[in-house]
Amino acid sequence: MQGNIRKNIKIGQQVAIVLKQDQRNGKLTEGIVKRILTNSSTHPHGIKVQLSSGKVGRVKQINKADE
Repeated sequence: MQGNIRKNIKIGQQVAIVLKQDQRNGKLTEGIVKRILTNSSTHPHGIKVQLSSGKVGRVKQINKADE
């Protein structure tokens, strides 16, 4: 599933995000979605979310087990 479509992302879902400081190197951070921060239905760089750890970034991958 694509991380740039808001309806694909649910609270409590396991995702991989890219943090602002990791955008250049592409390092992914995994976690559970706590809040969805992007209001629009799509975003070309990924929907911005806050993880349960408090980290904020754009969704690049959605865990297949949660589909």
